[in-house]
Order: sequence, then C-alpha cells, then structure tokens
Amino acid sequence: MFLKCSQSHGIIPPMSVPAEPTRPKAAKGRGAVTNPAGRFEALAREAADDGWAGDDDPDFAPPPLRTTVTADASRSVITRNDSPDVGFERSINPYRGCEHGCVYCYARPSHAYLGLSPGLDFESRLFAKDDAAAILEQELARKGYVCDVIALGTNTDPYQPIERERRITRRILEVLARCDHPVSIVTKSALILRDLDILAPMAERGLASAMISVTTLERGLARRLEPRAATPARRLEAIRALAAAGVPAGVMVAPVIPGLTDHEIEPIVEAAGEAGARCAGLTLLRLPLEIKDLFREWLATHAPLRAAHVERLVRETRQGRLNDARFGSRMRGTGPYAEQIERRFALACKRFGIARDLPALDATRFRKPSVPSAQLTLF
Repeated sequence: MFLKCSQSHGIIPPMSVPAEPTRPKAAKGRGAVTNPAGRFEALAREAADDGWAGDDDPDFAPPPLRTTVTADASRSVITRNDSPDVGFERSINPYRGCEHGCVYCYARPSHAYLGLSPGLDFESRLFAKDDAAAILEQELARKGYVCDVIALGTNTDPYQPIERERRITRRILEVLARCDHPVSIVTKSALILRDLDILAPMAERGLASAMISVTTLERGLARRLEPRAATPARRLEAIRALAAAGVPAGVMVAPVIPGLTDHEIEPIVEAAGEAGARCAGLTLLRLPLEIKDLFREWLATHAPLRAAHVERLVRETRQGRLNDARFGSRMRGTGPYAEQIERRFALACKRFGIARDLPALDATRFRKPSVPSAQLTLF
C-alpha cells in the first residue's frame, strides 16, 4: 500500500503501476474512518492498494493510533458569540479536539485551522489549556468584566477522557465557585459526577446546571457513533445523580440523525424524564465542511444498507443539501420531515412533563476575584 498525493494540477503517483483505492476500515475505538487533509492544505493523500500486501497482513499493518496531548498556548479562555441559534453568549472550551470521537461532531472542522485533519487527528491529537483556570481568574478580575452565564462544553466535551488526569475543567469550576459565577455544562460523560462537590453547592445558590447529551439508547450504535463517550445507560445515571444532588439537569437529544436515530426521540425523552431531567433540548444533524464526507464514510462502513436512505432524509431537511448554515434553520432544519421531528419532540416533552428550558441562573451574586497585579491603582 502507498499514498497517492494530489495537487490542483493532477495526480502524482510514485510509480506507474495502476492502483485501486482501498476501502477504508474503521480503527478500533475511533469514530472517523479516515484522516483526510484539512481544507487549507495544499496536498491531499489517498490510500491505494499496490497489490503487495493484503489488508490482513500483520507485517504491513499500520501502527496503533495513539492519543497525544499538546499544551495550548491561548492567552484567553472566554469565547464570545452572537449566534441567535444558541442560548449562551460566552463559553469556555478547556480542550481542542475531543477523544470521544463522535463522527458527526460539528467542531471537527476547527482542527483544520491547526494544520491537522478533522478526521482521526481531531480525536487523537488533542490540545489542553492547562493554565485555563489562572487565565480565567485574570479575565474575571478585569475592571470592565460584566457577569453572565459561562457555558462549558459548547465545542468540545469538557469531560472527555483526558480530563481525568488533566483536571482542567475542575480547576475552572473551582474559580467560578469562588466568584459565585454562574455556569452551565453540556457533556456526554458521567465524569461530571466527580465534581458534584463543587456543582451541588453552586446549584443551591442558583449558579449551576447541566445538560447531558444522548444521541441513542442503543449501546452498539452509540459505540460506533461516539466510541469513547459514556454509554447511554451511564449518561442516564448521570442525570439521575445530578438531579438527586440538586443540580438542575436536562437532556440534549442531539443530534437527531434522520433514518438512523430519529425513531428514538420519544424513548430518550421518556428515559431522561424518569431519571429526573427537568428539561430537554433537540438539534438536528448538520454536516458542514469536512464533516459531510467523514459522515458518508462512516455510513458506508457501519451502516451501508441505510446510507442512501439517511443521506436522502438529511437532504430533505436541508433544502436538498447536506448542510444549511443559515441562522434560524441550521439547528432545526426545514421542510416537512424536520417539522415532523419538531412536533414529535414537543409532544414527547408535554407527555412526559419535561420543560424546554432549565431555570435561569443567578448572575447577581458575582464577586470579582482578588488577583495580584503589577499595576498599582491610582486611587
């Protein structure tokens, strides 16, 4: 096997022997099937079979894909957005890339800005903001800072597996707790329960809430879609434990994948309600930039008999395309099929007594942290 490299002017094979593209195989414990170049790269590489070795020949097998973590040198941690489609104005993402490996993750294209692939690189070449808590404290101490809810986990999961050792999310929560700063969390991980000793007291003061994302209740499908995230059962247990500790908790039925997981809307809402979820949210699958090809590869590998049907339904909800980036429709979709999904979700919430929003958090308690400064005050 070798790699063919292509540029804008054509294909440059390393030898004249014709080669057929190989059918990619899924790596164990990974969501993406391949590792295509990012959209900003000058070269694209494609695996091809040169006939010298079979796919199962151990002498030619690629080395195991290991996760690497690099320090992130960002000088700020609070990100602001003005999108009308999301319910937060500022957020913190302790990590770039996510080891959960969710194949549909809308954050994957961001890895292209680092010169890396949105495919396997996104879930194996991670960046950690180890000094995020110290930077956050400096930002909260600024004279002009105005308190508003900070969302954790809006791009990548704050409780992905490396958080067990890095503990960056926990240190961020410690800073927010000391300042009585409100925080909302979205995660697929039961690791959030580790921090109940911080979240429960914050929730008593109206300062913390959490949303647990559940895509499917089918364990086998979840393992293929989200290979290193918590099992669906563990996520429901997390909702139950959060609710028992007094932390307002909800479920995100996200993303709903037409033709693959849309039949589970009602069972997920019901199971989450029984676990103590106070509210539920829903988003429809969207496939921007490189994600559309990664998801197609995933379908061809893991659900080949459903691939054409799923793609057709996705296009029905996106005006014939695989993605619609317009505000107001990118999270929900348009057309009869998307409207049907929305109606079913609304009826499920009503039937099982679940609200569409969590209680508002309290931003009036905020106290600026005391941070040593080299600059003396004038008065």
